[in-house]
Amino acid sequence: MESENGETAWAQWVNTNLVPPSPATCYRALCARDHRFDGRFFVAVKTTGIYCRPICPARTPGESRCEFFASAAEAERAGYRACFRCRPELAPGLAPVDSIPRLVRLASARIEAGYLNEHSIEDLAALVGVSARHLRRAMEEKLGVTPVELAQTRRLALAKQLLHDTALPLGEVAHHAGFASLRRFNALTRSRWGRSPSTVRRSPLIGGKSGAGGPSDMVSLRLDCRPPFDWDALLDFLAARAIPGVEQVAMTGGVREYRRTGALDGHRGWIAIALGRLPHVLQARISLSLAPRLMEVVARLRSTFDLDARPEVIHGHLRSDAVLRPLLAAHRGLRLPGAFDGFELAMRAILGQQVSVAGATTLSGRLAERFGTRLPGGPPGVDRLFPTAERLAQAAVSEIRAIGLPAARARTVLALAEAVASGAVELSSATGDPEQVLVELQRLPGIGPWTAHAVAMRALHWPNAFPAGDLAIRRALAVGSAREAEARASAWQPWRGYAAMHLWRMAGSAT
Repeated sequence: MESENGETAWAQWVNTNLVPPSPATCYRALCARDHRFDGRFFVAVKTTGIYCRPICPARTPGESRCEFFASAAEAERAGYRACFRCRPELAPGLAPVDSIPRLVRLASARIEAGYLNEHSIEDLAALVGVSARHLRRAMEEKLGVTPVELAQTRRLALAKQLLHDTALPLGEVAHHAGFASLRRFNALTRSRWGRSPSTVRRSPLIGGKSGAGGPSDMVSLRLDCRPPFDWDALLDFLAARAIPGVEQVAMTGGVREYRRTGALDGHRGWIAIALGRLPHVLQARISLSLAPRLMEVVARLRSTFDLDARPEVIHGHLRSDAVLRPLLAAHRGLRLPGAFDGFELAMRAILGQQVSVAGATTLSGRLAERFGTRLPGGPPGVDRLFPTAERLAQAAVSEIRAIGLPAARARTVLALAEAVASGAVELSSATGDPEQVLVELQRLPGIGPWTAHAVAMRALHWPNAFPAGDLAIRRALAVGSAREAEARASAWQPWRGYAAMHLWRMAGSAT
């Protein structure tokens, strides 16, 4: 591997390009088992018909036997099957900042969250505002696969992970992975893997099933990311902002764990996530009651914990700044936390206007207690679902004020709830367009640039969001106005959100 200062020729490529670099560069990364490239390309071995992650522990094949692809779906389209040793389904994915057109990014995000499991290509095309033919053409041009092929690869990846890591019956594996029938699941696995699902489960390469030893009402899944990963800093951030009853950070068997409730399309349950045995692996436990929306749950968790970030690229871009350099050195793996529920996060940002972090947490807990739904039977202290936009939109201003809010802020809460419930504002990291949402949010009464950017940073997981008016940020930068902070941060694009996280951690505060 090259030194840190000399890495740009073959590491910073990932910042601006979707396709792999030259085969020679890919092969160098493969020989180095470089985690920075995990998920950025896949290597297929012509003589075995298998494709792997660049960090696969198997013996490195000769360069002439290798073929490189930008995605697992492309490798499968070319006739290769997934490796059962390095497990390509665990590779980190593409971060939202990747330079692909908005149309393809939005469509891909919907597919990653399981939209095509219950909808047609025509439905997806209508959702993103184009014809089905145009959507197919755009995705083939930019990703090298059709929407259906991408959806099939994602279903198979989740199914393979469930076969490896759980003891779920095959029918449930097929259902939770998004297949319409067990017959279709069997047919596709035989076609893509060259073996049946039951054979995959019996394979001696698989090892123990982590899901088999846990509670019978939970499914355990492994989530990988690119190191370095500052798990403790991320948990500190989430712990300080955990909404009472809805989420918490607690100790389980001597391990810090993030827990929360969740509801997706009528399916309710709990989620717990902790650091695994490796420093770049998280282990998530998810209620079986949420399993029908498992693909979306996983997509939300990856966003919440920023598991698709490329820390070396971000660090390489920001380290030229004299203020950020020591902060980056102290926390190289600091992530930009997203939000499991965008509306919940936006409400917290509004409640946090002109109050402390602790004050916003208290108000958020009161809102959940007053308007949320009780969910008994889970971990102690995590027993309430945050209120939906539809529920809050039906509330009177006087009811919202009763939790301890000024009238103006109560009207802002109601206005945002009405906008989200009506579909006028889309607060999802998978589907919301950050720049459009920034405009729409600031049209609502009581929401200015600070709140809008705080929401975009986490609810939409937009890495370029930057609440320039934040007092802690202005103090850290020694500037007197939001305009000066904006000018100071212009060189940090498109990673201004990460810079804000480092500045907040230095100041010991954040939204």
